[in-house]
Amino acid sequence: MEKTLNRIHPVSDPEAMYFLQVSWEKDLGTGFGITLSDGQCAWTGTVSEAEISREADDMEMNREKYVEELKKALIAGEESAGKYNFSIS
Repeated sequence: MEKTLNRIHPVSDPEAMYFLQVSWEKDLGTGFGITLSDGQCAWTGTVSEAEISREADDMEMNREKYVEELKKALIAGEESAGKYNFSIS
């Protein structure tokens, strides 16, 4: 299993700092687990392969392109800093 851990500053609260961990088996497109923590609390969830396909369809985006964008937003870290915005609600 592969994992990444990135620090994010959501646009909804730029002074706050969160940690985003993403874990996956083969590749992100087959589904992944996600954990968000503010250092005191943690929230976890999973995203299935079917949910990824459904979201790509909803966005009228090629599935492979959608998975590439997920990789950039969720696991690229510093390489994508400033290119993607996170909002915590």
